[in-house]
Amino acid sequence: MFVFDPKIAALPIVGREDLFPVRRVYCVGRNYVAHIREMKEGDERDPPFFFQKPADAIVTNAADVPYPPQTEDFQYEAELVVAIGSEAANISVERALEIVFGYAVGVDLTRRDRQRESFKAGLPWEVGKAFDHSAPCGAIHMVADVGHRLKGAISLSLNGVERQRGDLEQMIWNTPEIVSNLSRSYRLKPGDLIMTGTPAGVGAIVPGDRLLVSIEGLAPLQFSIAEREI
Repeated sequence: MFVFDPKIAALPIVGREDLFPVRRVYCVGRNYVAHIREMKEGDERDPPFFFQKPADAIVTNAADVPYPPQTEDFQYEAELVVAIGSEAANISVERALEIVFGYAVGVDLTRRDRQRESFKAGLPWEVGKAFDHSAPCGAIHMVADVGHRLKGAISLSLNGVERQRGDLEQMIWNTPEIVSNLSRSYRLKPGDLIMTGTPAGVGAIVPGDRLLVSIEGLAPLQFSIAEREI
């Protein structure tokens, strides 16, 4: 006899006692020119490229993230996270921000060796991107409190040393353009998260490393890398 006790991934909301239940996690690939150049992948004029992570890949602030299996090149990517609060499909760029509930700080953790293999073979990126614990995310700030985060510094420090720094306005595709484009392929619904891409400076992490990610106007995200899962 099987007994199921499903757990819904959820994030805290700043200033509220209730949580934000996560439905889907969409990610934008190659959305900062400097990052495209450092990875030597793709055309800087390409339209937005989307992939997904499972909702239960979400990791909350101050967690210990286990080093994942099947990789020897585990890397960080600091990102702005957009939280969707209303349902919409095929929404225009001009109206796209109407469905945004809030913003948070996130990290797209990546098995870079597996991603590169997939890229070279023309295969989906999931093996490099959509594994357990691959989506650390901080608390969500409501738009009503912080406005729309269309510009502002984004940075990541590793063991107290800054490794990434950029500005949200350096995105090739900004938040309303991302939301609008994604809504052409998927009906966006409350609970959806969108990770919007990373600036240059991505790099490897190992057990014992401590990461601190900051975006201007939002609560920072911090977490540590634990030993490899067996």
